[in-house]
Amino acid sequence: VCLTCCSRDAMVRIDQLCHKNSVKFFAGDVFGYHGYMFADLGEHEFVEEKTKVAKGSPAVEDGPDTKKAKLDPAETTMVKKRVAFCPLKEALAVQWSGEKAQAALRRTAPDYFLLQ
Repeated sequence: VCLTCCSRDAMVRIDQLCHKNSVKFFAGDVFGYHGYMFADLGEHEFVEEKTKVAKGSPAVEDGPDTKKAKLDPAETTMVKKRVAFCPLKEALAVQWSGEKAQAALRRTAPDYFLLQ
């Protein structure tokens, strides 16, 4: 489900229905130079390709480059990952008065507060 130009109450209500029924939910809007996008994908599984680190022999190499890990672009592994997305209501209900919130406040974009 993709929503735009909806009220906050409508977005929260529709996202709750989507989250309950394991339906992916996207919402977004643009206000001049500012905009937002929210995604609730529920339990989302994906595969990430990682480059293997080649092991060098320390006896053969010396110098400043010895400590750097060598990447072999030819060898990759596929890593399966899972992410649990939170519902919109939970994302909007953050308490900004706690100690953890002070650290998160520095990492939060000002546009978040425009949405509020």
